[in-house]
Amino acid sequence: MVSESIQPLDSIGPMNDGTSSGGDDDFKNPARRDYVKGREQYTAGDYVAAAHSFHNALRGFEEQNDEQGIANASDRLGDACMGREEYAMALEHYKRARDICGKEEDSFSILSLHKKMAACYRKLDRLDEAQELLFDMLEHYQLLKNPKGAVDILTVMSEVFIQQGRISEAADAYKTVSSIHANFQHKRLAEEFAQRADELLQE
Repeated sequence: MVSESIQPLDSIGPMNDGTSSGGDDDFKNPARRDYVKGREQYTAGDYVAAAHSFHNALRGFEEQNDEQGIANASDRLGDACMGREEYAMALEHYKRARDICGKEEDSFSILSLHKKMAACYRKLDRLDEAQELLFDMLEHYQLLKNPKGAVDILTVMSEVFIQQGRISEAADAYKTVSSIHANFQHKRLAEEFAQRADELLQE
């Protein structure tokens, strides 16, 4: 389920994370050292330590007025909070990163953040807010003529509709997924989603 997979952004802005050729310079910067340390801790599954490192990185970037650093650290801090199941706190960090991305008109980073935010809303049972973001993401994929992205979002929307008890709308979303697969000659998947829709309507 795409909205439940918590994948950190590779980069919101062109910030060097210490793994590229500029790594030596980065490690002279305490905030970036904390940021890289947090990434390593997050990858190792130590979300408590990662949250501490990302928090320190965020404070350092704030002192430097480094907005790209603030966005990246906020995003990663949200990831660590998600790992700790602190969904409301994760939302606040993701929103802060999104606001910075909005000023930069970075639509792809905003999309990635919205996926994470939708996952938070679902965990918090704030389903209307989750659906609002999912509709925005669907529109984004439709404008880009990205059928795979549309299918992924429609599938999640169906699941949320089911959680809301909106069964006919869930079935309609599955039918749309089925038709997209049919257009691309994905016969098995088209039949699978058509069957899901039928089963929902028969319940």
